[in-house]
Formats: sequence, structure tokens, C-alpha cells
Amino acid sequence: MQSTLRNYQYLVLIIIIWGSSFAMMHECLVGGHFTPEQTVGYRLAIGSLVLLIACFFYRKSFPKTLTPWVHFFIYAVIGNIVPFLLISRGQMHITSGMTGLLMAFVPLVTMVLAHIFLPNNALNRYKILGFVLGISGVLFILFPSIDDGNNTLFGILLILGAAASYASHGVVVEKFPKYDPVVAATCSSVLACLLAFLIWPDMIYLDLEGIPLSTSLNMLALGLLPTGLGALIFFNLVNNAGATFLSNMNYVIPVYAFTLGAIVLGEPVLWQNILALILIVFGIFVSRRKA
Repeated sequence: MQSTLRNYQYLVLIIIIWGSSFAMMHECLVGGHFTPEQTVGYRLAIGSLVLLIACFFYRKSFPKTLTPWVHFFIYAVIGNIVPFLLISRGQMHITSGMTGLLMAFVPLVTMVLAHIFLPNNALNRYKILGFVLGISGVLFILFPSIDDGNNTLFGILLILGAAASYASHGVVVEKFPKYDPVVAATCSSVLACLLAFLIWPDMIYLDLEGIPLSTSLNMLALGLLPTGLGALIFFNLVNNAGATFLSNMNYVIPVYAFTLGAIVLGEPVLWQNILALILIVFGIFVSRRKA
């Protein structure tokens, strides 16, 4: 088992990596240079290449039985295909900062699912209070932002669906047998990439002319960091610290993503958003207390 300090170091790193992914996706989608489907497919292709190189470097071997591949296929669907597509489509209708804020829904769903499916993860009064605080923060985001000119209800619902898929993924990974993080990340990413190109074969036809260099670099970074390196850290943390510990990043990611969107992309800041951030961050401290 890794030390607690190492787990928190990885947690900070994945917060930075995944918290930046929404701004990267915004830059890929803006101007219509990449479609939502292309954003999913190409980030998976780049991430899979990174992970395959990691497997080769560490001399990992793939499973030779069917059961692990079934598990990896499930990871690919609920951890890659579904949330990536919902986020890419959702960001056509809401800002990147709002997307990051709505990721606070992940630990709320994770707490409920962990209570149902995972032993030793029962809800207590502190978790319930933290859940209420987090939901309150989401509601403060939701209602004032519906059709405010920058965000729509349709886009918000898509992102909430992606958050629920991510929460399910974390619990399923902890419930299933523990696999080598590099192997699990690589196999699920490759399967997701193949599945994406089977579902949307037309996205292979990409007109490279007219795509700005900055947009191409954002797509490259999206594949290398959140999709490739992020997957390695994710499986490592779930194996060593558990899904509930990992889900706490989603209280901090909203703060990071929202701030990044405001500073880098000049996205609007509402007082309701600030209040939501305070409620969400306070929720983590309450929910982490032991009964």
C-alpha cells in the first residue's frame, strides 16, 4: 500500500490534470474545428498511445483470460466513452468553468453508490450533511445559470449525466478485482478508442487545413495528460486509497476549473458560483469526518 502522503501527492496532480481538461476541450470545440465525437476519439487515440508506451516501458503483459477484458470493456464504456461524449456535447452549451463546477456531483453520487455496493462505506451523519451541502452548492449553480446566455439546462443535464457515469466508474473499479494500474488503464483506453471509431467511423476524416496550431496543441495535451497520464493515476489511486478518497478531488476540481475558466478564457463569474464553491469545499471537510 502506498503512503498517505504519496496518495495526496497523486490526488493533487490529478486535480491539476483533470481540472484543466475542460478548458482544453473548450479550445478544441470552439470554432467547430473538432466535433464532440472527434474530441472523444482523438483524445482516446493519443491517450492509448501514451499508455501502450508505458506498458512497453514497464514490460507489462495483457491478460490472457476473458474476465479481465470484460471488466476493462465496462471501464471503457462508463469511464471513457459515456462521460467523454456527454462532456464534449455539454460544453457546446455551457462554459468550461461551469462544467468543472458540476463535477462536484461526482462525490455526491459516489457516496450513495458506495453505501449501497461497497462494504465499510456506510453513510453517517457527517457524510449525509456533506451530501446536503454539496447538493446545495450544485443547486446554487443550477438555477441561476439556466439559460443565462452562457449556459443552458440541456448542457447542464449532460454534464450531470457524465458526473454520474464517473461516479459509477470509480465504484465499479473498487468493486472489481484489483488489476495492475498500467494494464487496466491501457486496456480500457484502447478498448474505448476502438469502440469510439466503430461507433463514429466518419470522424477519421479530419480536415487538418484551417485548424489553428493552438487548437492542435490543446488536443495533443488533452490526449497526453487527462486521458493518458490521468488514467494511470486514477487506477493507481483507486487500488491504493479507494473510490471514496479519490472522489474528494471533485470538490477541489470545481474550484480549480472555474478559476481557470475565468482567468484564462475570461468566462463570467456570478456571485452564486462563489457561494456554490464555498458550500462544495466545506462539504468535503464535513463528509470526511468520522462518526
